Amino acid sequence: MTAKSTHTSASATATASETETPAAAARAPMAANLLGQLPARPPLGRWTTRAAGAGVMAAAYLLCLPWDLRNRPETPGAINETSPVTALGITGLAVSMLVLAAYFGFRDRLGWALLIVVGPPATLMYVSFDSHPEPDAAVWPVAWAFFVLVMGAGVLAVAGFARLFRDSEG
Repeated sequence: MTAKSTHTSASATATASETETPAAAARAPMAANLLGQLPARPPLGRWTTRAAGAGVMAAAYLLCLPWDLRNRPETPGAINETSPVTALGITGLAVSMLVLAAYFGFRDRLGWALLIVVGPPATLMYVSFDSHPEPDAAVWPVAWAFFVLVMGAGVLAVAGFARLFRDSEG
């Protein structure tokens, strides 16, 4: 009796996999491409994914922290300059950085995740700080280094955590 039930369940499994729809079969490779390990991919796909990630990160920085290149004081004689940076923009940038850090931490090596996610905002922040006029630019290198360190630490922590969910080390 048990041999017959085992045979019946095995034939039911075989029938279910044979009747799988073509759409479901087409989705399986796409999911593997989106979540597969980048070092195992062909070079063109690997570099395209990395370049797209860096581009998304640069766009997120420019969208969330727009530049006010005029760098003007709020009132004549004031030492504070206007800034288009808002708490919502900083939160949006942080969330987008953490999502991309998790994605690239899962798919790629930690060094690449750090370079792809922190590189574009660090470069754009450097250019932004460097565009300030000389009198107020005395502390921007220290501020830039601090912010890059904070971004890098957060990205490494999230990417390292995401790596825990990989099946095998790539």
